[in-house]
Amino acid sequence: MDTDAPTATSADADARADAGTDTDTGSTAMGRRSLLGGAAALGLGSAAFGTTAHATGTRSRSRTKAARFQGKSVLITGGTSGIGRAAAKAFALEGAHVGFCGRRAELGRQVEREIRDAGGEATYIEADVRLDTQVRGFVDRVASRYGGIDVAFNNAGIGGGKLPHEMSVEEWDDVQATNARGVFLAIKYEIPHMLKAQRGVIICTSSSAAEQARPNGAAYTASKRAVQGMVKAAALAYGPKGIRLNALLPGTTDTPFVRPPGIPDADWAKYKQAWGPLNVDGLERMAEAEEIARAVLGLASDDFPYMTGASITVDGGSTAGRKMIQPSGT
Repeated sequence: MDTDAPTATSADADARADAGTDTDTGSTAMGRRSLLGGAAALGLGSAAFGTTAHATGTRSRSRTKAARFQGKSVLITGGTSGIGRAAAKAFALEGAHVGFCGRRAELGRQVEREIRDAGGEATYIEADVRLDTQVRGFVDRVASRYGGIDVAFNNAGIGGGKLPHEMSVEEWDDVQATNARGVFLAIKYEIPHMLKAQRGVIICTSSSAAEQARPNGAAYTASKRAVQGMVKAAALAYGPKGIRLNALLPGTTDTPFVRPPGIPDADWAKYKQAWGPLNVDGLERMAEAEEIARAVLGLASDDFPYMTGASITVDGGSTAGRKMIQPSGT
């Protein structure tokens, strides 16, 4: 699964559940519709879109990659786009065998091809993290194909930007089933494979919204807080067995989760330039999916052998500063 879309069609429902978190952008309030419709509230008229965009500070890097994960088995939920997709590619680039899931089969097969064409090893498996049997089948197939699970990145998630009294029970339940129950199911079926090996690393995508709520983010924030709670408890339960678990809290990230469909690249770049200084006090810009992926790889590596049960915020300093501006209509 990865993350969301603006309308209520069945195709869009699949997209909402398959954007990465693809889970995650870090803020439900910054969903597609709110970004598209929030220009006026942010004081961004046509003139703002006509300004020259400054550099984001994120540049492609041609550095030589150390194969930190050579031959290791990595499992990713929500790997068909956004952060999950970026993480799948990054792990494969560093030598990992990557098994990933999502509900959008066409996108999944595309990511699988891209990784293999670049010389990596990856397998896409269609699965819905809300469904017990599908999660178990996905985890077991990855473990069987690649000889166990060394690293799991439980990333799938969806948004849910409505005020509590306007949200249906079904909508609430869907957010919790995807974001919280989906992480529980993944951990439930990953842990036995790691117990056999007496080692493993699990990273679960929470969100900076777990620490900085929005008026319309009750369902989303509750689900991401639940992820933090699960990680803390599981870290205590399985630390003595050589298994580390940590929660990653990304800030708003430039993925399909937040970018309105159909907006031209140039206009989107200018919007991001104007949005950044108003919403992220520290680095004054949105994150790129590849930046969050690098944080995932760092946490999954041997560089942090004593870190477990932690919540790691990677949000450019947004939660360290003032409250994020809330666009109208969200």
